Amino acid sequence: MPMNVLIFGATSAIAQAVARRYADTQATFVLVARDAAKLAANVADLTARGATVSATLVADLEDGDRHGEWVAAAVAALGTLDVVLIAHGTLPDQAQCEADDAAMRQAIDVNFGSAASIATHVARELERQRSGTLAVIASVAGDRGKRSNYVYGAAKAGLAVYLQGLRARLASCGASVLTIKPGFVDTPMTAGFAKGALWATPERVAAAICRAIAARRTVIYVPSFWRPIMWVIRMIPERIFIRMRM
Repeated sequence: MPMNVLIFGATSAIAQAVARRYADTQATFVLVARDAAKLAANVADLTARGATVSATLVADLEDGDRHGEWVAAAVAALGTLDVVLIAHGTLPDQAQCEADDAAMRQAIDVNFGSAASIATHVARELERQRSGTLAVIASVAGDRGKRSNYVYGAAKAGLAVYLQGLRARLASCGASVLTIKPGFVDTPMTAGFAKGALWATPERVAAAICRAIAARRTVIYVPSFWRPIMWVIRMIPERIFIRMRM
């Protein structure tokens, strides 16, 4: 049976790749993102693949006062939320965050605060309907505080812990929460980075996300080789880790 899918940050590369996979199963969507032109392009692509787009919401996801309104609008359009993907975020400049308090606060608000707020409103709906999956993109960067990106890492670490508690809260009502921890992904957000063997495509990440949602997984590293890599990094003693200047 085709699913009802709500995506926040629908114009991100990973979100678009996930949506295309669900479009192939004739899913019905509500898409939420900031850029109206990109949203329109997404709608054209998904409908050409056989999907139905019930609504699009042009939204600044940092506007926390409207998160509940947007979730309610999606429920009104879809009826039931089978899959909700929270995929928005930024990759802040660490040096700028160190020098500019406003930049630091914004990085944490976008990558943790807004995602946690949306997840809270979604969780209330999943509790009410006693079903559905909330999938949220965190990051392997949240597994250990690195000198090179600890503001971003702290935001994603906070998000992962928040989702862990939310998962425990929803377990008794039949809903599930998936924490997605990608490593390096070749997207427009990382266009300025040199690419290597550890980099994955959005399509590869999307395939893993859809499999994990179907299997009701709790936490995934994408690609899966990041799980042992991050285990090793977490096990490095602090005094040695500091000297590594990562």
